[in-house]
Formats: sequence, C-alpha cells, structure tokens
Amino acid sequence: AASRMSDADRRRDRDAYFKSIHGTLTHIFNGDSLWMRRFEEMRFDWRGFDHDPHADFETLRRARAAMDLRIATFVEKLCVAWIAAPFEYPKLSGARVKVDGFAALTHFFNHQTHHRGQVTTLLVQAGIDPGDTDIVAMPGIQTG
Repeated sequence: AASRMSDADRRRDRDAYFKSIHGTLTHIFNGDSLWMRRFEEMRFDWRGFDHDPHADFETLRRARAAMDLRIATFVEKLCVAWIAAPFEYPKLSGARVKVDGFAALTHFFNHQTHHRGQVTTLLVQAGIDPGDTDIVAMPGIQTG
C-alpha cells in the first residue's frame, strides 16, 4: 500500500512516533535486523532504530522482502526445544538478558505487529486503503 504514495508523502512528518510512514517502516526493519542477529548469534554494529540504511523506498522494499524470507527460513527450522529453552542475548546497553525462546519470539513478532498497525493507521489517514489486514483473510493462509 505504501508503494502507491510518492516518496515525499511516505517521508512526510505525520506526528507519529517515528514521524513518517518511511520512518516507521525503517524502525520495523531495524528491529527485525537486530533480533534476527540475536537469534542467529551474529555480531552486529548497532546504529540505532532511527538509522536509515535504505537510499529509497524500493531499496527498503527489497530489503524487507529479503528480511521476511530470512525470518520465515529461521522460523521453519525452529523446534519445540529451542522455543522452550533459555535464550540469552545482549541488550543494546551491553547487559545480558535471559528469557525463554518463546518470550523472545513473542516480543519479536509483537514488535512488528504493533508498528505495522501504526503504519496502517498512517496509510488510512493519508487516504490509502491498505486492504484487509486480518491474518485469516490474507492470501496463502487458508488451508481448506
């Protein structure tokens, strides 16, 4: 839905927490990148949630598609033992946190859901219909 807007409209300050639609989409991407690096036990150079590594919307869109594939591949390989086991990760402050895998995954997906809801609201306020956002109505979800 955001691709139906001009870059200027996506980047326009809309008095949202991350200012713009682009800013909120970038925040979601950066959060996903941080958590995937934690899940994959990769070192990372954190530049902050507001850092925009994408020169334009098309670059962000391609990076988002690659991130979604990365997340799906990771989740497909998960087993009950990983989900139930303790998961330890570094906070941005450097302190270590230990939760179970389920709590970490729940936070990861809840973060996306929360901010994607903000994007949906901003799109509607901008006159863009994002379509049905109910999970069970999305293509490929129904099995029957």
